[in-house]
Amino acid sequence: MDDNVDEPPTSAILLDTCHFSQVIFTNVEKYYMPGGDVICYYTLTKNITPRRKDWVGIFRVGWKTTREYYTFMWAPLPSSLDSDAVLQQEVQFKAYYLPKDDEYYQFCYVDQDGVVRGASVPFQFRAEAEDDILVVTTQGEVEEIEQQNKDLLKENQQLKESCKSLQKQNMDLQEELRKAQEKMKQLEGEVCFLQTESLKLQSALDQQAVELNAVQIDLASIKEKNMDLRKENQELRSDVDSLRGSSEKLELELNSLREKNRHLKEQNACRDAELHQLKEQSQSISSEKEQLGNRLKTTLDQMDQLQSQVLSQEKEIENLACMDRDKTEQLEHLEKEKQQLHITLVEQKEHTEKLEHALENSNATEANTFLRLQHVQFQSQDLTKELEEKNHLFQILQRKKNELDEENQLLKQENSDLLRRLSALPDYSSFAAASPMYVQVPPEDAGLVFGNPYASPKTSAENMSSLKKCPWCTASFPEDIEESQYAVHVQSHLLECPICSQTFEESNKQVYEDHLFCHDLE
Repeated sequence: MDDNVDEPPTSAILLDTCHFSQVIFTNVEKYYMPGGDVICYYTLTKNITPRRKDWVGIFRVGWKTTREYYTFMWAPLPSSLDSDAVLQQEVQFKAYYLPKDDEYYQFCYVDQDGVVRGASVPFQFRAEAEDDILVVTTQGEVEEIEQQNKDLLKENQQLKESCKSLQKQNMDLQEELRKAQEKMKQLEGEVCFLQTESLKLQSALDQQAVELNAVQIDLASIKEKNMDLRKENQELRSDVDSLRGSSEKLELELNSLREKNRHLKEQNACRDAELHQLKEQSQSISSEKEQLGNRLKTTLDQMDQLQSQVLSQEKEIENLACMDRDKTEQLEHLEKEKQQLHITLVEQKEHTEKLEHALENSNATEANTFLRLQHVQFQSQDLTKELEEKNHLFQILQRKKNELDEENQLLKQENSDLLRRLSALPDYSSFAAASPMYVQVPPEDAGLVFGNPYASPKTSAENMSSLKKCPWCTASFPEDIEESQYAVHVQSHLLECPICSQTFEESNKQVYEDHLFCHDLE
């Protein structure tokens, strides 16, 4: 056995898994002389890469694993490691370590993993037989030799078949190696392509991350705008509620004005009947002409009072028209806000479409951003619904305004008809200049509609010359009353606006409150 301290690497791998064609042994003799050194020649093909722990061993024919070696020598590393070249190598076995029997042996090349990579043809360690030597053998020896020859022939046949299978396996392996090399080149090209694609994807991901940050910033700004729009909507709702309240107040005032007009019509009808009766009495009884004049004076005083009421109604109508103008301005302001909201919604829709188009090209990691965009779309739809509701409310307010305008026109027409009828009365112009102020009826004549017909004109003239009348009530004051006291009494019937100093009658308190409300809206 070999005296080396290191044991060669072996394994329990069977012969079926070994590759005998990667190392080819050459110049192998059939017989080696006992007692002499043996040189083993072999060739390393390009299918094997020699390593430091490879070794060449001598095995008895019939071995099963690499652990059954008889002796071994370390395989020297070649001087050139070119994988495409065929390398010729040799190793020398000392005579001391060689077998001493005449059994059949063979060389085997084993790598450092303990796998056989090549095997030689069998040989013996004995002297070569000479033809002139007569060998005398017995029948038993002949039979034994024949049996050995048969075994050797059988083993030779097996070795030939094994060699054929090894050659075929070598060809298959070479073909597989060629295919593997082609596949490796193809894989290298695919790896380069995948690397370039990976760089492109990385740059695309970076760009998408930047776009995602921009989208998040846009979403934050959209949320802030939505919050501002909600606040504006709440303010608009409060304004609409206040407008509804003022509209209800206006309706109540219009109802009261209608009631007053109806009452005035009834009074006018009564006056017409009385005037007709007075005309008949003036035509039939000329002696009652002075009494009829007094009655006419009283009637004209009442007409003056009615005219003052008509003027106050006209002032109220003007105030209503002013309020209508204010409401019209408010409606126009609402219309402008509606248009601005519509423009904002259109911009939000366009921006949302752009965001959706940008997000269609992103990865599945941007699903959260897509959900946020859907939420923004839902909010835009809610804003669109609120805008439609405001449009509907604007149309309702516009219709109410139109109705109020029509009612105001009717009231103005009725007032103009009333004035026209008053101007058509006989002796209206002569008595209107003579009695511009109303004189309070004395207490003893308070039960009569037109005063005491038997009272003398001198008494009435004396009363008118000695009394000062309040323009807002039936109270009368002496002529020598101080102006400050008279002004305090008159001022007690008026309501003055603290903003524009406009005055209103105390009976028109609702108009005064609506006027203050218009200042609040401004």
